[in-house]
Amino acid sequence: MDWGSVTAEDLIDALREVDWSSPPRPISEFFSRFTIPRSYSKWTSRFKCNLYYYRTNYFILIIFVLAVGFLLKPLAVVSAFLTGLSITSLNDSFAVTFNEKATRAVRQFSPHLAAKLRPPITPVIRGRSSTKRAIHICGQPRWVFVLISSIASCILWLTSCNLLSVLWALSIGLLATILHASFRSPNLKARLNTFREEFRAVWRNYSEL
Repeated sequence: MDWGSVTAEDLIDALREVDWSSPPRPISEFFSRFTIPRSYSKWTSRFKCNLYYYRTNYFILIIFVLAVGFLLKPLAVVSAFLTGLSITSLNDSFAVTFNEKATRAVRQFSPHLAAKLRPPITPVIRGRSSTKRAIHICGQPRWVFVLISSIASCILWLTSCNLLSVLWALSIGLLATILHASFRSPNLKARLNTFREEFRAVWRNYSEL
C-alpha cells in the first residue's frame, strides 16, 4: 500500500467508513520505535499510515487530555464526552451501532418511543434501494444529531470553563497526536497483514459507488 498516493480526502473518507469498534493498539506498541522521517514524502506517508492505524488510540488520547485538564469541573468532563460523541458519530459504523444500542435501551422502558426512534424505511425498487440509505441516530438524520450534540458541548464548554483553557487542552492533545504520528515508525507486519486489507476494502467500496 503506497500511502504517499493516498490523498487527504481519501483518508478522511476511509476514517469515516472504517469500523472504529476495534480496541486500541497496546500501549507497549503505541510507545515504541520512534525514528525521524528521512524526507517530506516519507513523513506524509508515515503520518497518514499512523493516523489510520492508531485512530482509536489518538481519539482516546485527545479525549483523555481534555478530561484530565478539567477533572475538577464535572460539566467540562460532560462537555468532553459530548465532543467525543459528536466526532465519533461522523463514523458510519459507530453511528449505526450507537443508534441500535440507544434504541434497545429505550425499548426497555418505552417500546412505543423506541418505535419512533427507528429510521424511516428506504423504498426498494426491483430488489434495490432507490437511494443510498441515510444514517439516522435517535430517529433523526445523523447531521441533526451531530449538530445538536456539538452545540450542547460548546454551551457546556463556555459555561464550565474558560474558552482559552479549552483551546490549550485541545491543542496539547492534537500536538501529541501529530508528534506521535510523525515519529512513530509504522508497524510493517500489521500494515501488511491487517489494516491494508481494511483500507483496500473501503477503497473498493468507493469505486463501486
